[in-house]
Amino acid sequence: MTQKLDREREIIQSFISLSDRLIDDFDVLDLTIQLTEDCARLLDVAAAGLLLADPGGTLHLLAATSEQARSLEVFQLQREEGPCLDCYQTGKAVSVADLAEETERWPRFAASAAQEGFVSVHAIPMRLHDDVLGALGLFGSTTGSLNDDDRNLAQALAHVASVAILEQNHTVTRSTVLPGLQAAIASRGTFEMAKGVLAEMHAIEMVEASARLRSYARQHDVRLTELARAVVSGEPQPRQALLDELGELVPARQPVRR
Repeated sequence: MTQKLDREREIIQSFISLSDRLIDDFDVLDLTIQLTEDCARLLDVAAAGLLLADPGGTLHLLAATSEQARSLEVFQLQREEGPCLDCYQTGKAVSVADLAEETERWPRFAASAAQEGFVSVHAIPMRLHDDVLGALGLFGSTTGSLNDDDRNLAQALAHVASVAILEQNHTVTRSTVLPGLQAAIASRGTFEMAKGVLAEMHAIEMVEASARLRSYARQHDVRLTELARAVVSGEPQPRQALLDELGELVPARQPVRR
């Protein structure tokens, strides 16, 4: 009973935190990263990733909780094969309790997932009315399906991601949200470049670079997208001072449930 109450409190706190950010002048990149981390912490999965479609319908990686999840999401996009792509194309959730049973359906994806340590996967659609904006991927290190409560929670979190990307459009149609989609995809690209710059300069892992950037943004109340842009293309002297400061930062870490 205590464990159940603790989890309910975590879920409530997660939605409070996400809703507070939506009220403020939020950074969609930081919010979607936090949302995928919440998925990995609150659901019975090892990692999560978020794919978003551009105006032409091509999917792009927006957030991932680990390098293994990032690698697998990118693999799906490069090979055009996998549950998140099927979820996006059909607009329906895909749940696979044991990927070993789906080697004929996704032969290359199943092999890549096993190599990354994942043996189950679930994909949840992100929707705008009848349009599908992207897919939330949930990757498990053990076999098994999501129970009804976890499936509903995952869909609710996917809805939050959709709302974040739609931002504050009063008339919500596919055409009115295109700028938001483009901006979110572009900001992710800048963030990835900033991670690479920081990782190379200080000889750290990409996941560590991500943690330092996010901690710095929160400690200094600066948008993550703006921070990433400063790291990638800021003026030489301020940029160097910023990189030095990021190199010394010890980020606060949040435990991720496995």
